[in-house]
Amino acid sequence: MHEMRSRALGALYGLAIGDALGMPGQSLPRAEIVARYGPLVSEFCPGPDGHPLAAGLTNGAAMRITPVGIATASGDPGLLEDRVVAASRLTHNTGVALAGAAAVAMAVSAGIDGDPLPVAISRAVAAAASAAGRGHWAAGADVATRISWATGLATGLDQDQLIDIVYRLVGTSLATQESVPAAFAVAAACPGDPWLACRIAASLGGDSDTIAAMTGAICGACHGAGAFPDAARRTVAQVNGLDLDPLADHLLAIRTGVHG
Repeated sequence: MHEMRSRALGALYGLAIGDALGMPGQSLPRAEIVARYGPLVSEFCPGPDGHPLAAGLTNGAAMRITPVGIATASGDPGLLEDRVVAASRLTHNTGVALAGAAAVAMAVSAGIDGDPLPVAISRAVAAAASAAGRGHWAAGADVATRISWATGLATGLDQDQLIDIVYRLVGTSLATQESVPAAFAVAAACPGDPWLACRIAASLGGDSDTIAAMTGAICGACHGAGAFPDAARRTVAQVNGLDLDPLADHLLAIRTGVHG
């Protein structure tokens, strides 16, 4: 149970850390991020003056779905999918959006259950394929196929190559079929280093805060909260007034059916 709690906290901290790291570069092109912050974001930075605000809710379901993954065991994929749909359908009731949300939720849930990252990604692809049949049809590339393709592209690339390929080919827009595969590609390329994965995702440009948040949640669930630097966890908690320990405990109580 101790390891499961650490992974639940890792998912929550990863979500928050990735979001905070990626915020300053949100909606900026990659070239401007390099000019302002260097080739790789290395620390939390304030948003610059005149920062553009992004509009659109396309990938919002996938970004906010992590608590559902924590609260639902991966051994019951039908229940997980139903909960993803219930949590998302009010604002994101399309097959594309639900597929992206299901992929992230399953990756988080599988990680908390102890699956290594490659297995969690494989199960996420299956979840995306299943959830694509839920909700309304909407034109868009198949999310499950694009996750498999994007993670395959990331194999063996160095840091600069990874950022370039994800930025130019996978895409970093608000679209679920771009941002969710981008998050999985970065996670797959950094299987042992969630902190590096978040920093790379935050450096991509486009919807960098959402991509980094999803990347952090997936990697944090697979590796636990201790995979992120203590200073990063303290900073994101203190600045945002977060108390994630009781939240993790409550979500795990729903998962296990054990309530205090």
